[in-house]
Amino acid sequence: MALQESGEMYLEAIYVLSQESNNVRGIDIGDYLGYSKPSVSRAIGVLRDEGLVKKDDEGFIKLTEAGTYHAKRIYERHTVLTQMFINLGVDKKTASEDACRVEHYISDKTFNAIKKHMKKYG
Repeated sequence: MALQESGEMYLEAIYVLSQESNNVRGIDIGDYLGYSKPSVSRAIGVLRDEGLVKKDDEGFIKLTEAGTYHAKRIYERHTVLTQMFINLGVDKKTASEDACRVEHYISDKTFNAIKKHMKKYG
C-alpha cells in the first residue's frame, strides 16, 4: 500500500503521541500537526478504512499492527535524516523541518545507504 505524504504525517504523529500517552485523541493530533478538527476526522476515517488505525471503546486512536509498521518506518526516516542534517551543520529546527519533507520521498535504497553511513560514521 502506497500512502500519501499526508497519511504518513498522521501515522507519524499518532506514533509520536502514543509514545507519550496511550490515550491519543483527534484533538491531540490536530494540535500536534496544526490541522483542524474536520481535517483530522477525515484523515482518521481514511486511515481506519485502510486498516492502519482504530478507535477503542473510549474513542482513543490506536495504530494497528500495519499502522505501527508504517509509522515506525517514517519516524525512523525522520530521526536518521534529522541527525544527518545536524551532523552536516544544519541547526536542529531546520534539520527537522527538512527531514520531514525528505522522509516521504527518499527511496528505500538511498535511505538504507544513509543509515549504513550514519552507523559507520555518524
